[in-house]
Amino acid sequence: MNIKVFNIRLNKEFCQDDQNKMNEFLDSVEVKLTSANFVTNEKVNFWSAVVFYESKKESKTVFDLDELTVEEEKIYSALRQWRKDLAEKLGWSAFRICHNSHLVSIAKAKPGNLDELKRVKSFGQTRTANYGDDIISVLNAL
Repeated sequence: MNIKVFNIRLNKEFCQDDQNKMNEFLDSVEVKLTSANFVTNEKVNFWSAVVFYESKKESKTVFDLDELTVEEEKIYSALRQWRKDLAEKLGWSAFRICHNSHLVSIAKAKPGNLDELKRVKSFGQTRTANYGDDIISVLNAL
């Protein structure tokens, strides 16, 4: 297993770029575990995220945004809005909830219940327990 550390600076100048770099990396590997901590000092505040990962397997289980149909893009956008709202409510960065690749996989799979959601790549027992009801509600609202 490999480890990579990301620092997501909170000032507007860097935050989105830092998040994009991390999301790009996360989309390129198989994430096993993540941990994040808020770091503050006199000069800068940031989230430090540790990612435990392995290289992706050859099989196609992760989809690209350009592979989404119009309906799937609508689902993906609704899920991103849900994640953004929840992250703001919790005071977290969106990646702590789930990554863009997870939202794309959900949009492709269109799970109808929690058992189906658990079978979506990188969306097992813990994420389903934490966010499953909300995600199924978002999908049912569309």
